Amino acid sequence: MNGKAPIEVWTRERCFITELLNSADFPEVSLARCRVEPGVTTEAHRLAVTECYVILQGTGLMMRGDEAPFAVAAGTTVVIPQQITQRITNTGPDDLIFLCICTLRFRSDCYTPVIIQEEFNDVWSESNKQ
Repeated sequence: MNGKAPIEVWTRERCFITELLNSADFPEVSLARCRVEPGVTTEAHRLAVTECYVILQGTGLMMRGDEAPFAVAAGTTVVIPQQITQRITNTGPDDLIFLCICTLRFRSDCYTPVIIQEEFNDVWSESNKQ
């Protein structure tokens, strides 16, 4: 919307994000491209907005709320209602690339990290090894 070429940035979520559409002038929706490197699991989080993933390339394992994790691949669409914990793991040998569509638009203040108990336990046991 501003005429500038989008820039890919590394995020705390452990993935690269390219904002394609995110403007206060168009608050109804935002669109970003996400790239997750092989073997990486994104940070568990929830959003105050509804998000939709459209998988473009690669394979992954999607974790959404209390559901059993499920496989995703090119062509898969995943809807994540607001305030539902989510994360995705790249299970393939190549980058996992997908579009993120948020309604209303994504803002940094709508992002809340979530501590997953097994991740906490893994960190705790690693830090307490003797």
